This record gives sequence, C-alpha cells and structure tokens, in this order.
Amino acid sequence: MICHGSTERQTAAISDAIEQRLRETHGRRPGHVEGKRSGEWILMDYLDFVVHVFTPETRTYYGLERLWGDAPRLAPASAERRAPRRSPSATA
Repeated sequence: MICHGSTERQTAAISDAIEQRLRETHGRRPGHVEGKRSGEWILMDYLDFVVHVFTPETRTYYGLERLWGDAPRLAPASAERRAPRRSPSATA
C-alpha cells in the first residue's frame, strides 16, 4: 500500500493508526518498521504486504507508483459507521 500525509507528524499518525487497526482487527503486527523517527518515508513490513507512508515531496521523489504501475489499484474503503459507544453504567 502506498499513501501519504501532509507532514511528518501526519505520516506518523497514519502509520500508528494502520498498525493499531491491523492489530485490533486482524491480530497482525509488522515484522519491521523503518523511518518512523524522520517521518518522511515510513515503511511497515507485514511480511506478506508492505505499507509505505510518505510526505508528498518524498512520494514524488521516489515515485514508487512507476515501479508498481501494473499492480491493481484498490479504492479506499468507506469509513465504518459505528454506533455510539455506551458507558458500562448506561441503562438501556
């Protein structure tokens, strides 16, 4: 997967969210993560797939889409609609 955030702080937040979501929903943890400190290019290796999170400038510079141009493109999943959470003390 190739994606980007506007700033280094946003790329870190995106990679954190991806890691948390995959751990919670699929029990998956990355085998290796690189680039989190600088945030310009964060690589998350899940062994059978890889996540790249770039800043826009770094994404343009490296142009991974050129290397993977024949790979299928997936449309982003729509946001899940969740019912509001109730506190344990709430009554039905």
